[in-house]
Amino acid sequence: MNVIINDFIGAAYLPKNGCMKKLHVSVLCLLLVGLQAFVVLNAWKVKAGEASVKFTAGKIKGSFKGLKADINFSKAHPEQAKISASIESGTIATGFFLKNSHAKDALGADKYPLIKFVSSSVAKSGAGYIAKGNLTLKGVTRPSAINFTFEEKGKEGVFKGNMTVNPKDFGIDRSGTPEKVVIQLLVPVTSS
Repeated sequence: MNVIINDFIGAAYLPKNGCMKKLHVSVLCLLLVGLQAFVVLNAWKVKAGEASVKFTAGKIKGSFKGLKADINFSKAHPEQAKISASIESGTIATGFFLKNSHAKDALGADKYPLIKFVSSSVAKSGAGYIAKGNLTLKGVTRPSAINFTFEEKGKEGVFKGNMTVNPKDFGIDRSGTPEKVVIQLLVPVTSS
C-alpha cells in the first residue's frame, strides 16, 4: 500500500515501508528557499531636512535639496538591498542666481522635475558597498553606480556615498557643460 503526501513541490508517492529520504530532501530544499524570503532588511527613512546632496563640476559647486528615498538595507545581506531615491531638479543651487537659472534650464527642470536613481543590485565593495542601477535625468535613463559606506548606530545611521555623472550621456550638452559631475551624498537615516 502506498501513502500519498502532498507538498509544495507536488505529490510524492512513497512506499509505506519508508523511503523518506525524498521527502526530507524536498522539505529541506523548500525550507532553505523559503527562509531566504524572510531575510530581514532594515527599512531606513531619510531624516527630514538633514540629507546633503552636493556636486562639483570643475570650478562649479552646488547642491540639491529635498532628497526622498526608500532604503531597505542590511550590512549582513547587502545583496538583498533595494534603494530608490529622487530629488527635484529645480532645487539646484550654485550660490549664484544666474548660474542657478542656467543649470535649471540645462536640466530641463520644468519638463523633467525629478532626478531618480533605482538600484538593480547592491554588493560589498572594498570597505563599503556599491549600488548599481539606473539614473534618470532629463528624461534619459542610463546605468549608474553609487559607491557608499554605512555607519549604523542602533536605530540610526548615515549613508555616505558618491557617484560620477557624464552630463552629455543625459542630453545635457550646452556650451560650458562639464565633462563630468561628481555627486557627494550624506544621508542620515532612522530605522522604522
